[in-house]
Amino acid sequence: MTEPIRVLLVDDQELIRMGFRLVLDAEEDLVVVGEAGDGAEALARTAALEPDVVLMDVRMPGTDGIAATEAIVRAHPGTRVLVLTTFDLDEYAFGAIRAGASGFLLKDAQRQELLAAIRAVHRGDAVLAPRVTRRLLEHIGPRLAAPQPAHDPTASLTERERDVFLEMARGRTNAEIAGTLFLSESTVKTHVGRVLTKIEARDRIHAVILAHRLGFVD
Repeated sequence: MTEPIRVLLVDDQELIRMGFRLVLDAEEDLVVVGEAGDGAEALARTAALEPDVVLMDVRMPGTDGIAATEAIVRAHPGTRVLVLTTFDLDEYAFGAIRAGASGFLLKDAQRQELLAAIRAVHRGDAVLAPRVTRRLLEHIGPRLAAPQPAHDPTASLTERERDVFLEMARGRTNAEIAGTLFLSESTVKTHVGRVLTKIEARDRIHAVILAHRLGFVD
């Protein structure tokens, strides 16, 4: 039997952590291995518990979620960080993405959205729900760190790689891309890796931002 996905909950509000725990512990393939109330505790708990996924709040007293995300990603590259945000302060959300988070999710996400996001991040996908991505780009697009490329970094993509790139830009997971393009997930994974290398994107999230900046998607 496959080992369950080990999740660490990080939020300064105990009731929110309790709610997430009730949802996650009801799933056979997920297990909450610990909780933390701030970023410093999250880093310590990650080192001690080695979770697969950290569900990370952004705004917390003391060490915030951005600093904690950056420290966790640097010290524990095998651990994925899924950021939770209310989007009332958009720079926090983008700061966490720049720090190396694998995705972001609104705190009011539905139960199935949350579960799917954790599983997707664990598989190595980025969680980029179109609604959230659109809001992120609308609010913080002008503050993106990277300048407009002097050349088209997608010029070297093959036709199939370009198809995969466009599906990535729409926020689709490997499984969804496979279904749309009638490919196997392993083939999609290979194409994704090649696309990221060719366009010199650090990860899928940066690939999505680049696609929007270049006008490949609205």
